[in-house]
Amino acid sequence: MARERLVIPEVRPTLGEELLVARERRGVDLYRAERDTKIRARYLSALERDDYAALPGTVYTKGFLRNYALYLGLDPEDVLLHYRQEYGSARTAAPVAIVPRALEAPSRGLTFSRGIVVTAILSLLVVAFIAYVGFQVVRSMQPPALVIGSPATRVTTLEGNPDATILSGTSDPGMTVTIQGVGQPFQVTADTSGHWQQQVPLARGQNEFNVTATDPSTGKQSLPATLIITVPMPIIEAPTLDVTSPNDGAAVTNGAIPVQGRTNATSVTVSARWVGPAPMSGSGSTGARATATTPAPASPPASKVIAVGPGGAFSDSYQLPAGKWSLTITASGSQREATTERRTVTVAFTGVDVIVAVAGAPTWIKAWVDGKVDPTLGSGGLLVQPGKTVELTGQRTVEVRTGSAGSTLFTVNGNALGALGPDGAAETWQFAPGAPPARTSRP
Repeated sequence: MARERLVIPEVRPTLGEELLVARERRGVDLYRAERDTKIRARYLSALERDDYAALPGTVYTKGFLRNYALYLGLDPEDVLLHYRQEYGSARTAAPVAIVPRALEAPSRGLTFSRGIVVTAILSLLVVAFIAYVGFQVVRSMQPPALVIGSPATRVTTLEGNPDATILSGTSDPGMTVTIQGVGQPFQVTADTSGHWQQQVPLARGQNEFNVTATDPSTGKQSLPATLIITVPMPIIEAPTLDVTSPNDGAAVTNGAIPVQGRTNATSVTVSARWVGPAPMSGSGSTGARATATTPAPASPPASKVIAVGPGGAFSDSYQLPAGKWSLTITASGSQREATTERRTVTVAFTGVDVIVAVAGAPTWIKAWVDGKVDPTLGSGGLLVQPGKTVELTGQRTVEVRTGSAGSTLFTVNGNALGALGPDGAAETWQFAPGAPPARTSRP
């Protein structure tokens, strides 16, 4: 009588039990898993209960299993194999079988005829063709997998490069991954291992990226994945500004207004707005009477940028015509932030104030103030370099002899007259309070 051996099948936890254990080991509940995988919690619960009838279909079930396995850190191919084994065995349970020991038969050598070989080869080709067709059918029905691996949803700090980041993840090999976010959409192809990555720009504030994977041969798209990256807005502080001159309501004679102070900004700009004529002087000289009746200028004076020193101090003068003016002094920082101070000043002229500026080429200049040679320029005159200025103040008249009228720019009692003649022309001009410039013949 032949002896019999008892064959007991290996006991392995069900697929649902393996998924449940893996999720509990990860320390998340079904609702957290639903938010992370974008798979409804009731479908995840059905997978963990092995309740495949509660799922929308075999194709979606396999897609859910693949994405859930990747999320739980399991091998998706092993999970799908377990599913196929379990789903097939769920309909017919394997009983414990008593298998009789086979009788040993004398070994015989294998013999192959030509017909057997041809038949075997044709059978293999048919099986391979059927497997290929089946793979293509399953592939056309199943959406591509898609997982975003980096970066996770986070807040980007201002260190490093806050204007760009790299999105990366996995999909099926050869899939076209489309990233829609800031600016134009990006497309990248997953490599042979399914990995993909793409650098994308970031804007200040919230950046939302929608990522999908598309099978180029079938047009099937994966479930969309959404990633939100927040770049905090920089904290911008306005610069400090302490204006020590001029004081509000100051009266300035002859128009050169000193602008001084301290700041931590990179530059200081001063501009002026006409408020009205200067008040009438009581006794009134000729210059004072001219100041009182001076009309508003045809155009506002040009603004002036004052350089800030290494210690934050700034100091310069701002030339204005006669009248009452509202000064705006603005300190500007590197991030376009600004701090503004305002002062009201009155400008009056007691005689004639002439500022001579040289531009273009060095120019020889000689001057007479109230009929006498100006000692700063000397009896022989002085060669003044471009960018330099000479200020002359008289009670009755100021005469200026220039070697090149086109290179000599005049400002009289705060009114910019510019050049009064052509380049290279030697001319003499006389300026008096309340009178227009007059060309004279003084050598």
